[in-house]
Amino acid sequence: MNGDEEKVLDTYRSFLLLSEISGEEQLSQRELAKRLGIALGLVNSYLKNLVAKGFVRVNNFPKNRYAYLLTPKGFAEKSRLAYQHLSYFSGLYTTTRQDYLALFRALANSGVVKVAFCGIDEVAEIAYLSLKETGLELEMAIDLENSGETFFGQIIQPPTAALAQPELRIVMTSLKRGERLREELLRMGTKQAQIYEAADGLKVEIKDVS
Repeated sequence: MNGDEEKVLDTYRSFLLLSEISGEEQLSQRELAKRLGIALGLVNSYLKNLVAKGFVRVNNFPKNRYAYLLTPKGFAEKSRLAYQHLSYFSGLYTTTRQDYLALFRALANSGVVKVAFCGIDEVAEIAYLSLKETGLELEMAIDLENSGETFFGQIIQPPTAALAQPELRIVMTSLKRGERLREELLRMGTKQAQIYEAADGLKVEIKDVS
């Protein structure tokens, strides 16, 4: 991920965090981490930054419990980021669609017939549209969340399901949770060479999972 992509992801996570805090629920850091699909320590870091900027204030309760509330300045920042990312995601759709199309074509040309998607969200839906243009089949849908639900006819399974097919190419299809999911795949023993990102189309021919 280059510097510009990291900056976009950083501001996107800030927007998601502000959006969660703006709701009526009082959410703990652990609950926020689960909803955003990022590490607890990362949520803590973002919150400290948002508090320091005056976007969020903290209410203390007994037993070391805290409530995070948006300030008027925080609501204004959330609106600004929403507008910024609306513009960004309209462009993201086109770029992502083409990146996945290039990746799937390269995989098909290298002899791959089936792939797995890891990370089932709005990006996965874009990837699926590109997949259908190339003749590849979706063999498996993987996620740490939503197990048992369906995605275009596939029952969403936990990452451990991929261990049964060590030669299966796994395509990362989540922007906001991709890093966490990749770490989980590698932690459980998936080979690095099995895992592909949307922008890997030009690298397919040099990858080998053997």
